[in-house]
Amino acid sequence: MMRRRYCNMSTVERTYEIPDDLIRPDPKSILMLEDDASLAEVLRNGLEHHNYIVTRVRSGAEGVQCILKQDYDFLLCDMIMPGFPGDMFYRAVERVRPHLCRRFLFMTGHSGDAQIDAFIRSVRGLMIWKPFQLHELLQALKAVAEKNASGATI
Repeated sequence: MMRRRYCNMSTVERTYEIPDDLIRPDPKSILMLEDDASLAEVLRNGLEHHNYIVTRVRSGAEGVQCILKQDYDFLLCDMIMPGFPGDMFYRAVERVRPHLCRRFLFMTGHSGDAQIDAFIRSVRGLMIWKPFQLHELLQALKAVAEKNASGATI
C-alpha cells in the first residue's frame, strides 16, 4: 500500500491508504514506426490503455524527425517499411541520438529472414514477431526497460 497525504480546507490533515494497483505509473512515451495503419491503430489503442503515450510515424524518415525533437522511452520499430526500413532507421538514430539505441524493440512478420536476423544479432536487439498479442508486447517493453535499468546489454 502506498500512503498519500491529502489536505482539505480544514486544519485537519488526513492520510488515506490507496492500493498500489490503483496508482498508475507515470506514462512512458513510445515512438512507433509502423506503415500498416490498421495494425498501428490497434497497437496504439492497446498501449494507450496501459498508460503509454504513443507517437506513430509511417517511415524511418518521419521517425528521424521525431527523435531530433524529443527523446522517447521506447522505440517500437517495424523492420520492413517502404523506402526507409528499420535497420536504416536504427543506424540513423545511432548517429544522431545514440543513447536511444538501447530503447529499441523491433517487430516483423518476416521470420527467418537472414538479413534481419543478422542485423538483430549485430545490434543485440530485441525482436517481437508478428502476429503477437498485446500482453506479449507489454512483456517485451518491460524487458527492454529492465535491461536498460540494469545496464545489461540487450
